[in-house]
Amino acid sequence: MDNHIELATFAGGCFWCMVKPFDQQPGIKSVISGYTGGTVENPTYQQVCSGTTGHFEAVQITYDPEIFTYEKLLELFWQQIDPTDAGGQFYDRGQSYQTAIFYHNEFQKKLAEESKQKLQESGKFNKPVVTPILPAQAFYPAEDYHQDYYKKNPAHYERYHVGSGRKGFIEAHWSDIKK
Repeated sequence: MDNHIELATFAGGCFWCMVKPFDQQPGIKSVISGYTGGTVENPTYQQVCSGTTGHFEAVQITYDPEIFTYEKLLELFWQQIDPTDAGGQFYDRGQSYQTAIFYHNEFQKKLAEESKQKLQESGKFNKPVVTPILPAQAFYPAEDYHQDYYKKNPAHYERYHVGSGRKGFIEAHWSDIKK
């Protein structure tokens, strides 16, 4: 395996909406939708949605940090979520839709904590940034039909992205960012 390949794991609500922003960046090798942070091995989507496993819907990103740094990944992550919402994301409510950064080493933890503090101090949000920073745990890929959903079902993906409230929130809070 390439020496310059690392993992990043982010929970940002519905994992369908967390793949596309990262998948389209240089240096990103793969973005896998899955489940992490829970107590059941190899959980199913139905188990995770039941709220009984403790898992988050998340994406695991394999990337080359020499091309796309972890700092850039963090910046892009914050721009996909409402970091002030502890109850889920947008239309999706419940523990499995909560946000989190799962760090894979102390360097990622330090950078994640710094980026969270910077976002809090930026004044962009008038409520506290509540996204937790947690140690990475076992990551279980989601069922095949959840992988690359934006590519497989583009019309439904776009309706969901808009209808969930995510697209409007991102435009309202991050319109000053060049896409």
